[in-house]
Amino acid sequence: MIHWQVIIPLLLFLAIIFIIGFWANKQVRTSNSFLQEYFLGGREMGGFLLAMTMMATYGSASSFIGGPGVSYNLGLGWVLLSMAQLPAGYFVLMILGKKFAIISRRYEAITLIDFLKKRYESNIVIFISAISIIVFLFASMTAQWVGGARLIESLTGLNYTAALLIFAVTVLVYVIIGGFRAVALTDAMQGTVMIIGTVILLIGTIMAGGGLDNIMNSLVTEDPEMLSPFGSDGSLTPLYVSTFWILIGLGVIGLPQIAVRAMSYKDSKSLHLAILIGTIGIGTIMFGMHLIGVLARPVVPGIEVADTVMPILTLEVLHPVLAGIVLAAPMAAIMSTVNALLILVSSTVVKDIYLNFINPKASDKQIKNRSFLVTTVIGLAVVFFALKPPEFLITLNLFAFGGLESAFLWSVVFGLYWKKANKYGVISSMITGLLLYIYITREFPNIFGMHSVTIPVLASFIVFIVVSLLTQHKTKLTSTDI
Repeated sequence: MIHWQVIIPLLLFLAIIFIIGFWANKQVRTSNSFLQEYFLGGREMGGFLLAMTMMATYGSASSFIGGPGVSYNLGLGWVLLSMAQLPAGYFVLMILGKKFAIISRRYEAITLIDFLKKRYESNIVIFISAISIIVFLFASMTAQWVGGARLIESLTGLNYTAALLIFAVTVLVYVIIGGFRAVALTDAMQGTVMIIGTVILLIGTIMAGGGLDNIMNSLVTEDPEMLSPFGSDGSLTPLYVSTFWILIGLGVIGLPQIAVRAMSYKDSKSLHLAILIGTIGIGTIMFGMHLIGVLARPVVPGIEVADTVMPILTLEVLHPVLAGIVLAAPMAAIMSTVNALLILVSSTVVKDIYLNFINPKASDKQIKNRSFLVTTVIGLAVVFFALKPPEFLITLNLFAFGGLESAFLWSVVFGLYWKKANKYGVISSMITGLLLYIYITREFPNIFGMHSVTIPVLASFIVFIVVSLLTQHKTKLTSTDI
């Protein structure tokens, strides 16, 4: 069944995004530095724009599609766990903050790998970093593609494959033409839509369920454990929840797609404003959407595919036109995350691999053509991998988070704040973190009742310090600028 009253507001939303993309393309074509403009938007983001682009990039299909689906099955315990994400933007901007922005400008770094290259002076670091970003962000982008396809599938009645192709073409066209500035500007609109949509749907769900008291009584009648902090199946133990905080709280500092935002703001005032706005925005979205997933259980019972809970609920409890506006929120979250990831992977291939190892003397025109080509090829490749979606897309996204954090968390933090950090320490740390994470995730998920990212992050921390101290005599300090 095609819900035209719902689709029309969404089409208007997409039309505005395309207009922004074409406008941004003019900036790309007239810029003196294609790399600075296409991949960082000229480092001109103000506070509101920085907050919105961080929030929109971090709030993804997991937040609007996968998260509510898990809450629908596990109850209020998952809402509690999700709130570990509240300080994510605060952590990134406070810890990286001014120092990262100043040093990245001094190094003329356009990507996170640029910073690591200048800081550690090692081609091995560049190679490991590039492979990590390409592999794990592929997984993350696949999750976003699946979320977008699920949403279009629910609205149009098309089969999953057709919905996936429609979503992919829409995103690819405007990201390819507009670059980072298009992504950042649309993120401002998308972030606003995400907050408004969350509030509207939360109110609509409570009203449809006859009020919070009635909904909670229904949940208790169905399964009292839905109100337990440990989840309906008892899987959310204190140890698991505590270690999960590393993945979606502290460890977010190591996500390249988030860290690069800390390179691109205009001034200190923008940074401080972004911390305030971003924390409020992330808190509203994460709490609201995950709570909606729990409240949806008595309102729309019997949903079997968890990733369809949010679109089904929206169509059930809201007027079609209002539903179209609200469903622009997950579409905004998914598209903004995909945009950021596409730009990041494209910059990794072009800036960090092509310019470093293949053609260091490439002209601006060659770089521009390679960037457009790489973005297109990567987007199409992700479509291929998304043709067979996982049962829970959130698991794919969180797997990517853990892999990136195992590789980059300490390389970034120590690179900024520890003068004794050197290339031997960072190489050992990254390899240890990555191999342990892949092995534990595959063979011993939730090892000792902890999230699988815990041991790799701790082990890479110890290895970094020990190896750096043992190899001080082999390296000149490259941190005179730190």
